[in-house]
Amino acid sequence: MSKLVRDAMTVNPRTVSRNDSVVDAALIMEQEDVGSVPVVDTDNILVGMITDRDITLRVVAAGKDPRSTAAGEVATRQVSPAYPDESLDQALEQMAYRQVRRLPVIEDDRVVGILAQADVVHEVKDKKIGQLIEEISESRA
Repeated sequence: MSKLVRDAMTVNPRTVSRNDSVVDAALIMEQEDVGSVPVVDTDNILVGMITDRDITLRVVAAGKDPRSTAAGEVATRQVSPAYPDESLDQALEQMAYRQVRRLPVIEDDRVVGILAQADVVHEVKDKKIGQLIEEISESRA
């Protein structure tokens, strides 16, 4: 049976409000050691993702003040989320197609998790170890 996104995702990830500053988003990225953060409205509904690239191109290169620029103003709005009951295979295919390393996981439009490529790798590795142990056990029977 295929593993699901909910099996690998990080639950209740840090988010930034659309009205928070770009500096607030950058501080979360630094603290969490990530390159993107979900941007949400007041009800925790996903409105976009702000990436380190968004900050570089849409704030720094554009000469905007990161302290007075809202995260929602420069965030990427065309975001394809993952869903908790989606298979990890589907989510990984979406990451490859969209060329992203992290997907926000939503349920009822609200952010409930983040799925990173590293999360998928850990799940796949665990599955392969389990298969290997099963194969070893079968060969001794």
